[in-house]
Amino acid sequence: MTIKRLLLTFMIAPLLCWANAAHAAVTITFYSHELGSQFPHAFATLKGKVDSTGEMVDTNIGFTATSTGPSILFGWVEGETSVLKPKYIASSAPHFSYELTDAEYRAVIAVREKWRTKKQKSYNLNMANCVHFIADVATAAGLKINPDSKYYKKPTSFLKEVTALSRERLASGRILYKG
Repeated sequence: MTIKRLLLTFMIAPLLCWANAAHAAVTITFYSHELGSQFPHAFATLKGKVDSTGEMVDTNIGFTATSTGPSILFGWVEGETSVLKPKYIASSAPHFSYELTDAEYRAVIAVREKWRTKKQKSYNLNMANCVHFIADVATAAGLKINPDSKYYKKPTSFLKEVTALSRERLASGRILYKG
């Protein structure tokens, strides 16, 4: 092997390895929207490309009551998974973005499907609200939650708690943004 060929090999090999290391993945970003008359107050966006299928993903997931009248204060009401408008997302607070594995992505989608198909009346301010939904999503994404959290009615505080509990997991190098 000539010196030129040897040098070329050493120069090109790292570039080829770098190109092969590049991959697509779905990124989940957890948001809160404190107070206000629009719902949900805790939700997540999903953007990217599923590694195994090449499917492009650009959506968001949340859970809320179908009607936000006084009845939500007194027990179970109809609930629905929701897709939020970009303006609402832009006015909400992102907490962190996290790169999902394909298995975690499928688990997150399964959570959305489970909540979407729940028997109605499926929303309860104390037992099945948007924060309970996002807790299931976070668990499916491989994050830690406190099932006995005192923050199930405080989306911002709840997501701060998830961040603290998942510090090791988020430090694994797959976190992309931390607000």
